[in-house]
Amino acid sequence: MIIDQDQKFKDVLSKIEGTVSEQCFFNTFLELYPEVWKKHKITFSKFSRSKQFGQTIPLPKPEVSLRKEIRLWLQKNYYRS
Repeated sequence: MIIDQDQKFKDVLSKIEGTVSEQCFFNTFLELYPEVWKKHKITFSKFSRSKQFGQTIPLPKPEVSLRKEIRLWLQKNYYRS
């Protein structure tokens, strides 16, 4: 989970020039918020290490979860306008 996600995504959107795509948005987010990305990956890593043998991790990989959040946010806030 990303704190103040909506505001961060709005900032990312304002920095993108030209056509907005999920990949472009993802790359721009990583450039603007490397510390948030690092925290996101660390959180996943902690859950991954804490799982017990034979149990699955309920979290998707960091890249997958961030892309899903971006996709949902773009559908809700960008593509509808």
